[in-house]
Amino acid sequence: MESALLAVVVLASLAALADGIDPKHAIEIYSLHVDCKVTSRFAHTVITSKIVNRANASSEVTFEVELPKTAFISNFSMSIDGKVYPGIIKEKASAQKQYDTAVSHGQSAGLVKITGRKLEQFQVSVSVAAGSRVTFELTHEELLKRRLGKYELLLKVRPKQLVQHFQIDVHIFEPQGIRFLETNSTFLTNELTEALTKVQDETKAHILFKPTVDQQKISPELGETLLNGDFLVRYDVRRDATAGDIQIVNGYFVHYFAPREMPVFPKNVVFVIDRSGSMAGRKIEQTRDALLKILQDLRAEDHFSFITFNSKVAEWRSSLLEATAENVARAAAFVQTLIASGGTDIQQALLAAVDALRRAEALPERSVSMIILLTDGQPTSGETDVEVIQEDIQKAISGKYALFCLGFGFDVSYKFLEKMALSNGGIARRIYENADAALQLQGFYQEVATPILTKIEMQYPENAIEGLTKTNFKLFFEGSEIVVSGKISNELDLLPVEIKAQSHTSDLTLKEEANVKEKEQVFQNQSYIFGNFIERLWAYLTIQQLLEKSISAQDDQQKALEARALELSLRYGFVTPLTSLLVTKPAEQPQAELANKPTEADNEKPSTLLVGDAYRLRSGSLPSRWRSPLHSGSNKKLHSPVFRLLEQTTPQLPANAYPQLLLQLPGQNEIICVNTDGQAQSSVDLLSDPEQGISVTGNLGDKTNHFVQFRITYVTPPVQIHVSTDAVVVHRNHETTRLPWTKSAASTVQGLRISIEKERSLTMSLSDTVTVKIAFVKPPGGFLGLYFLDTNHFSDNVSGVLGQLYSKARLENKRSVNQRDDERLLSVSGSEHRVTRQYKKDYRLESASDPVSCWSLDITS
Repeated sequence: MESALLAVVVLASLAALADGIDPKHAIEIYSLHVDCKVTSRFAHTVITSKIVNRANASSEVTFEVELPKTAFISNFSMSIDGKVYPGIIKEKASAQKQYDTAVSHGQSAGLVKITGRKLEQFQVSVSVAAGSRVTFELTHEELLKRRLGKYELLLKVRPKQLVQHFQIDVHIFEPQGIRFLETNSTFLTNELTEALTKVQDETKAHILFKPTVDQQKISPELGETLLNGDFLVRYDVRRDATAGDIQIVNGYFVHYFAPREMPVFPKNVVFVIDRSGSMAGRKIEQTRDALLKILQDLRAEDHFSFITFNSKVAEWRSSLLEATAENVARAAAFVQTLIASGGTDIQQALLAAVDALRRAEALPERSVSMIILLTDGQPTSGETDVEVIQEDIQKAISGKYALFCLGFGFDVSYKFLEKMALSNGGIARRIYENADAALQLQGFYQEVATPILTKIEMQYPENAIEGLTKTNFKLFFEGSEIVVSGKISNELDLLPVEIKAQSHTSDLTLKEEANVKEKEQVFQNQSYIFGNFIERLWAYLTIQQLLEKSISAQDDQQKALEARALELSLRYGFVTPLTSLLVTKPAEQPQAELANKPTEADNEKPSTLLVGDAYRLRSGSLPSRWRSPLHSGSNKKLHSPVFRLLEQTTPQLPANAYPQLLLQLPGQNEIICVNTDGQAQSSVDLLSDPEQGISVTGNLGDKTNHFVQFRITYVTPPVQIHVSTDAVVVHRNHETTRLPWTKSAASTVQGLRISIEKERSLTMSLSDTVTVKIAFVKPPGGFLGLYFLDTNHFSDNVSGVLGQLYSKARLENKRSVNQRDDERLLSVSGSEHRVTRQYKKDYRLESASDPVSCWSLDITS
């Protein structure tokens, strides 16, 4: 669905200032060209950026490109004054070994990291001499996926300066014919619209965006660019043949199947909703909003029910109900009562959903049954061994129902959810904790809301086809597309295909024959074609499916699948999770950079360990530089989408190395560990926001240098909450309620939700207000850890020891010349503080054995 996302940024060295040159003009992008050829859904994108250093000294140039997670990088090179430095794609371990050798005398930043729900960012830096020119060229490829009846090509445009020669070319060739084509952008003005041209005939289209420097300007007086946002191309193809369309080039074929105007199956859907304490606040509000809209989308012939869970499982009704107006209204009223508190028993909740479908009565004879799980955490109650849960759920479902798993945020184990979904005929999807989370949930439901075929079998002549991709599919949803590819091994005049499937009304058998020579003629002498694109499409699709299949495979089978995927990745030059791109640099720059492709499972609770690092540490998994020789064989658990290998001493982790306070800087993927000089029993003003109507103070203990008391005061409603290591005491209107830590509890006071997860955490949430969370760290050395969620609600007037960091703090991205690698400057309210990289236990996590890397800051209170 998405492809070719672009953001090219060039950063000048501060050395330009010494030469009297404005750094904004020292490094100039004089040409930026994006050339995207989409041939039969397969997108081949080449991004070329040409840069000159106009300063009188060497400057560092950083080239960044945002591309889709589903794309494979297939080529990278940089040319400095005419000499080309190519990227080399190698098996991951081999590339790592070569990389280690290359950086033994230097240091280098990682190249690829996940930057959002659709994107990952490629980045490489190089020092460019005064007056020199450098050209970067990056190529990536992907198969566009059809969702909700259309393909989408998304270019993220962000050059950050005016570009003399800026051009985007999108060429589309679809032999089936283009049914509709539209372009859109978040930054187009009337002037920029004049730079956009579109030429289209029945099967081809060319979209050209070529703004002049004047058209790029925000205003004639300002030398700043308008080009900052999304450039979108959406289209769909014509579909005449009932059995789909077959295309053939050089002995490889691709078969697209997307039937239309077919009756929709009635659905039997059980929504399994996590209402544990970690869902409190914005998450549960967004879940309620999404469910209310999803209920309105249910068809009258559908049946549905809800199962909610924390440490206990609750069924809304004893059986599935038909989606009548009356039942939907009752469900909506129930959804509005959902409150989050307690632990997370995923296994019992899913088993209850399976049981509800198993004993359901009076369901339509031909219908589709599915379970949709939404959770934001890992199992903490009941069975907590994820492998046991996966096995038990797969055994219970036994292929009868489809399981879809939605992971809300970054505290979930996406790998656990993904394996469980793929093992049970569904998919997993991460829901990002953004303002549009409710829309993400609705969008996912819309994709699976209209099943029109089940048990689809795509059959081809056995003796004439090799290397077939997946041919059996459990479900087909309206607006999507099935893609099958393979190699024609024998001389065939006709390629027959037979499709068997079940529709709502009957069993179907669809047949089609493709004339091989006629089909090959379609792609002759077409300027829109890039090489053997169907062969590369076949390789791309095969690798994707092998990697997906390996997720739920047993060890021996998993190794065989990965070995096959690795062989294809190397043969076709794709950067996949099994290969790496090694970027070498000029001899005078003793550096090499290594690009590994991250997966969604790598994208858990981001935290930076070293500048440029983004390890996701798990229990029993440490970076190699932390391991003893006994751990040398445990590399399999290490996820490192972005990393920097540094020669340094091994960091030590004191046994009780908790910070007093911990926060993540808004808009920056950096964690600050704060220590105050407060005295025992004296009150510290931690945060006050008059616009939010909230203030927080804290007291340090006399036996521990940590906080043991907090006082949270709300203006509306007028509530004060005293939190200690003994209990939570709520004061309102001269009434006092005491809530002990020894049991889970929840209460709502005029919209303010207060929930305790037994001996774990306290959550205070109010609509359109920051969510306050306090972790309870058990004795010995018991103390309380404060942190905030939904911090985008803080106003600019927030103050206090912590408050000032949410509005007036900025951490410099790179170290200064006179700083060590583990030092940075943090600017707070106009003053600068030197901070150092340290490794602390994270009181926000249930497993406090996982260290978090943070910048340590001492503040005078």
